[in-house]
Amino acid sequence: MTSAKTLEQDTAEIIHLINLYGFALDAHQWDLFDQIFTDDVVAEFGPAGSEWVGLPTLVAAFTDFHEQLDNHEHTMFGQLARVNGDRANAFSYGNWLLVREAAGEDPTWTGMGWYDDELVRTEKGWRISHRVCRLVAWTGNPMVSFPERAHNPDMGTNKLREHAAQGRVMYLEAIKADGGS
Repeated sequence: MTSAKTLEQDTAEIIHLINLYGFALDAHQWDLFDQIFTDDVVAEFGPAGSEWVGLPTLVAAFTDFHEQLDNHEHTMFGQLARVNGDRANAFSYGNWLLVREAAGEDPTWTGMGWYDDELVRTEKGWRISHRVCRLVAWTGNPMVSFPERAHNPDMGTNKLREHAAQGRVMYLEAIKADGGS
């Protein structure tokens, strides 16, 4: 049985990890991604219209896209964490401001959505092994998200309640599996 103190520590570490993601991304500190994700991470990013398997692939794709932007800011909030031994699920909301001057008169695009994560405890601490990112709404110039290199963003919006009803929210399914306690 996991003690309350350990559960609080695990939860705090997971929330720190989720927040470190936004910081590492915005600071272009790609080497920090190995403190956030497993080597074999599966990352499904609806707003990018892509799925990446493996940390090197994820880092290369994020580097390629984000270094084409003039600036960006990722805000993480509303984090929930569910720990079950050496596995965990987390859910958080995010806002993403992207700036690309070459996109025209309005150089900004803002997206809002959520992250649904599966995590594993490793020798080096918690790491995200599977991340799903879904867009809820966006505003601004959609051309900001279409830089010259290959990128196929999905600007379709998602309703959390529909994903939940279809059993496609890993965090919710984890709660249901252990009886909601």
